Amino acid sequence: MRKFQIQQIIVALTISIFLCCMGSALAADTIANINSATAQELAKIPGIGKVMANRIVAYREKHGPFAKTEDIQKIKGIGAKKFEKMKDLITITDK
Repeated sequence: MRKFQIQQIIVALTISIFLCCMGSALAADTIANINSATAQELAKIPGIGKVMANRIVAYREKHGPFAKTEDIQKIKGIGAKKFEKMKDLITITDK
């Protein structure tokens, strides 16, 4: 390959990586309603994942809606530190 072709490939890869990162950042900025979000939507919240998302949905089904966002700490595995990291990404109201 010529030097020019290699440079084009590097630029294309750099742009692709940047766009992937931006997509992840935009997804992380989405606010999820913990009273209505699906497990798949909840799993997108940093620190939640599939298992925790399923616990949240199961808790909701058994106990009803969360009264306040802090109540998510009633879920096994979500303590004060994890809540602090996610509190700006969750809500209990529709916006």
